[in-house]
Amino acid sequence: MSTLPAVDPARVDALAAELRTLLGELGVSDEDASLERASIDGSHLSPVIGEQLPLGRAQLVAFPTTAEQIAEVVGAAVRHGVPITPRGKGTGNYGQGIPMSGGLVLDTSKARAIIEVGDGYLIADAGATMIALEQAAAKTGQQLPMYPSTAQSTLGGFVSGGSGGTGSIKNGMLHTGFVTALDVVHAVPDAQLVHLEGEATEPYIHNYGTAGILARITLRLEPLQEWRAFLASFDDFQQVLDLITPFSKLEPTPRLVSGDLATLAEALPKDPAIPAGRASLRAILDVASVDEARALVEAAGGRVEDVREGAQATVKLSMTSYNHPIEWLQKAYPNTYFHVEVAGDALTTRIDEVHAVYEGGMLHIEGQKDRPIGMLAGRYTSAEDVYAGFAKLEALGIGYHNPHQWFVDYEPVRTAELAETTDPQGLLNPGKLQRAAPVATGSQL
Repeated sequence: MSTLPAVDPARVDALAAELRTLLGELGVSDEDASLERASIDGSHLSPVIGEQLPLGRAQLVAFPTTAEQIAEVVGAAVRHGVPITPRGKGTGNYGQGIPMSGGLVLDTSKARAIIEVGDGYLIADAGATMIALEQAAAKTGQQLPMYPSTAQSTLGGFVSGGSGGTGSIKNGMLHTGFVTALDVVHAVPDAQLVHLEGEATEPYIHNYGTAGILARITLRLEPLQEWRAFLASFDDFQQVLDLITPFSKLEPTPRLVSGDLATLAEALPKDPAIPAGRASLRAILDVASVDEARALVEAAGGRVEDVREGAQATVKLSMTSYNHPIEWLQKAYPNTYFHVEVAGDALTTRIDEVHAVYEGGMLHIEGQKDRPIGMLAGRYTSAEDVYAGFAKLEALGIGYHNPHQWFVDYEPVRTAELAETTDPQGLLNPGKLQRAAPVATGSQL
């Protein structure tokens, strides 16, 4: 349970009255069902966090429909001294969207307008879904440089709490030019949209809304490519590992390259192109590279199971990448597995040692520019055993990120310094930012 102090119900009631004036009756809720929905996210993926749930419960939920209304809601909450936890679709895996101090959950998912699609850019409000943005860009002959594996997540949620995804092999992560401008809202009584461009946007990315709430975002676009969902299978997982880097170096650069050993692959949704008993390699390839990819697979002793056209096929393949195989594994074997995010060449060259770090170890791997990354699953026994594996990973030269904690772990000192100005009362997503001497979070990725 959260140990943060409760919010005075009288302040919440006063805020609710003001918000109903601003947003209308349907724009605010204090009904139990709404409060419950607003108080959970994808943190069930972590048994370490799961043992500590519930971390907090909303006392009020607001549903602004525009970026401007987001600012109005924040200003009202600040005037009443009520904490604000921003939320998109609630797909985050680390408890980032759980209201640990109660108060107001600011649900941005109804602020989903796509304001403008221009030559090389797109402007949208925070609640627009990534799949809607991809579709809007495609109508103009363009595409997003990257979208998360959960394509239905919101733009604001992804930029606030995500990192990379489909397109990252070529374009890197969030901090490599994905965002070109932001309209953010600071926690001040007269809150309004604050427009930032270029390098000034960087401190607000991936900080869970602890220094400012993202209300409107401008993204870079690139020319549309003709993509194919490419699915292959192999007798042995090492054959997949040996092809991860060659596939990532195909030209034009693939949008995604994922691989699983048979146990993980069989936990995925049933698909004849992911046959039982065989390791799986899945990629989103430019149509111009399909023949070369086929030759690589056949030379390695594998077989191409299918090559599929259309956005539906490629988005479906995205939903079997990054954390998703772990989610499917947990569905197949409830209350059994946890995962740690890992990176390094040893993932492909020392797989038996990697698997031995945790009991029942199984790696899901993703191709990247410089070094492969992945999600290492293991059987869960205790948090102590999870953390004990970190030293073993380091000894193998493997970087890791601990997904079993909710603190801001990207530039936390910089974020805390910024928040001293942008959130002087500490009302933005309380409990997620260590404002003094940030603690080690077990992240070396």
